[in-house]
Amino acid sequence: MLTLAAIDAGYGPVQVLRGVSLALAPGEVLCLMGRNGAGKSTTLKAIMGLVPLSAGEIRLDATRLDTLPAHDVPWHGVAWVPQGRRLFAELSVAENLEIGLLVRRRHARAARDRVLTLFPRLGERLAQTSGTLSGGEQQMLAIARALCTEPRVLLLDEPTEGLQPSMIALIRDTIATLKAEGVATILVEQRVDAAIAIADRIAFVAGGAVAETVATAGLSPDAPQFRAFVGV
Repeated sequence: MLTLAAIDAGYGPVQVLRGVSLALAPGEVLCLMGRNGAGKSTTLKAIMGLVPLSAGEIRLDATRLDTLPAHDVPWHGVAWVPQGRRLFAELSVAENLEIGLLVRRRHARAARDRVLTLFPRLGERLAQTSGTLSGGEQQMLAIARALCTEPRVLLLDEPTEGLQPSMIALIRDTIATLKAEGVATILVEQRVDAAIAIADRIAFVAGGAVAETVATAGLSPDAPQFRAFVGV
């Protein structure tokens, strides 16, 4: 489905990613873990076309994503929820959702109904400006806006950051629902418990490269990989 083949990428003369290769199947959940500056968020930005590649390629099935302008990537079935949510704070919940629905104009009503089923609390706040929502509600809205595009691949950057346990559980359950529907997910996560609970596999990133990939089935929070690649 989604494949990254030996990609190099960075910012101007600064190389960040070095030969990153990943493969994601339909309905699979892959977590990227590593210390700050390892290249996790840059990997997501490279998939979205926001950071140009200097080597390698990114494909969604037969489509080369890395040759597309960034604004075309969502039209091919990839959605991104950046760290910090980046909502339009002065716009209402409904207006923020409308931005995501631009990608699915023919199916806008169905897509909107779908996300409000997943996040019914947003349906109660459609007229409220997004900047006045709680942190958990803002994260709901950021994910809902991305899901309005009806993606085949969802990219989540630190989705549980700063959230209370009930909101983390809601995000976990939402990802499980999407997984059952065949939506593939890549998330950047620093919480070991959340990563093990949500993901099928964890790719540990260090120095801009994938150092090791492990299945989460039977994985303990005390596994040496967490101390080696995530711990201080």
